Amino acid sequence: MLRFILHRLLLIVPTFIGITLVAFVFIRLLPGDPVLLMAGERAVSPERHAELMAQFGFDQPLWRQYVEYTGGLLHGDFGYSFSSKRPVLSEFMARFPATLELAFCAMLLATVLGIAAGILAALRRGSWVDQLTMGTALVGYSMPIFWWALLLIILFSTNLGWTPVSGRISLTQFFPTVTGFMLIDSLLAGKPAAFWSAVQHLILPTIVLATIPLAVVARQTRSAMLEVLGELYVTTARSKGLAPRRIIWLHALRNALIPVVTTIGLQVSVLMGGAILTETIFSWPGIGKWMIDSISRRDYQVVQGGLLLIAAMVMLVNLTVDILYGLINPRVRYR
Repeated sequence: MLRFILHRLLLIVPTFIGITLVAFVFIRLLPGDPVLLMAGERAVSPERHAELMAQFGFDQPLWRQYVEYTGGLLHGDFGYSFSSKRPVLSEFMARFPATLELAFCAMLLATVLGIAAGILAALRRGSWVDQLTMGTALVGYSMPIFWWALLLIILFSTNLGWTPVSGRISLTQFFPTVTGFMLIDSLLAGKPAAFWSAVQHLILPTIVLATIPLAVVARQTRSAMLEVLGELYVTTARSKGLAPRRIIWLHALRNALIPVVTTIGLQVSVLMGGAILTETIFSWPGIGKWMIDSISRRDYQVVQGGLLLIAAMVMLVNLTVDILYGLINPRVRYR
């Protein structure tokens, strides 16, 4: 297991270097002059434009800009935002709790409902329950996020008035932020009204963001359960007269969870991609909306640093999922 972990850590290094190169090239392929976007075309004279280009290093060859950027990364320097003049890492950490809170709620909803739906469909294979569950999962997987989000907003926010349209919490709620998570901070402050407001603002974004992962987890759980239920040790357990619940939860589900855990780990990147659209539609003040706004402003440092930090988080989650293999099933051991 130790050799496996060290091997995966070594693989992260070239992967991270490749991501730095992709992020560096990607933002520079976008049309537009970052200096003109920051100061305005009429506000910058040719002399001032050349001065700003030299100040931000845009007059240097691309290879030199890349070397200087990676050199700063080795010292933990992700640069400064052109628009806010604040460190990119500080801005990322300020918005990260909002994205993490939304992603955690979405992943929790997708995992619980997806595994439950997959088990139910596998146990009722071929029945109308199986067909309805998998049909709904297919529709959820195929549904465009932006269309699904707008449909829920029209139905529950505009027509019924049950949920807020956008934002993270009501503007009338004030309390000190300790962790950056609205649900936790509102409870710590003893503000039940603020907690309920945070829950209301989370409902629609969570449903939208969880739809695709939920469908994937449900389909994978059903497939894994059907495969495990046909194994000889399950047949032996049934012949011994063990209770069906014990067979399902102790023998079948534990082994079926291995590919499911893999799927859940891979859905983290899907969540981050979906969070960009979800946060933009619901004006959720997280990393996704921050990245979209930075791309429109050609804020090179923010886009590069944001992509690298998100990639690092996804790689860490994937490494954690690989380590969990051996904990879920003792037969799986890496040497």
